[in-house]
Amino acid sequence: MRAILIAAMAGAIAALAVTTATQVQAQMGGNVTGFGKDAREKPEKKQYVPAAKAQEKIFPLDATWTAVSLNGKAFSGNDRPSFIVDKQYRARGYGGCNTFAATAFPLKEQHLAVGPLALTKKSCDKGLGASEQDFFIALRTAGQWDLVGSQLVIKSQKGELRFDRAL
Repeated sequence: MRAILIAAMAGAIAALAVTTATQVQAQMGGNVTGFGKDAREKPEKKQYVPAAKAQEKIFPLDATWTAVSLNGKAFSGNDRPSFIVDKQYRARGYGGCNTFAATAFPLKEQHLAVGPLALTKKSCDKGLGASEQDFFIALRTAGQWDLVGSQLVIKSQKGELRFDRAL
C-alpha cells in the first residue's frame, strides 16, 4: 500500500511540474527554447540620442565691422563707428570721433563681455559726440551677439547695434 501511495504522490508532483512549466511558457509567449544565455530574452536596447542643441556660432575674430545702426537709427556719413576683435581678444576701433581699445571676450551661448574702454579725448561736434557716446555705452554693456545674414548684431542694455563686415 505504501508503494502505491508513494507512486501517487510522485505522479501528482510530476503533474504539478508540467502544469507550472506550461504556465511559465504561456507567460513568456511560448518562446522557451532551452536554457543558457542564448535562450534568454534580451531586453531591447534603446539608443542614446542627445538632446537637440542649437548650433553655437563662433565669434568672428580678426574681422573689421562697421556700424550700420543703433536701435534702428542709422549711422550716417563717413564717420561711422567701427571695431575689430583680434585673436588675443583685444578690441579696438573708432567711435565716430575718438578711437578706443578694450578687452572683449566672446563667451558661451553667444554672450560677449567687453571690458572698460580706453578712449582718446578729441573734442567732437555735439551731435557726433552724443552719437559716439551712445555707441560706446551700447558696446561696453554688450550682452549677446549673433550673426544675422551678413550682419553682426550686438544686443546690450542700451539697445541693438548692427554692423556690416568691412572690406
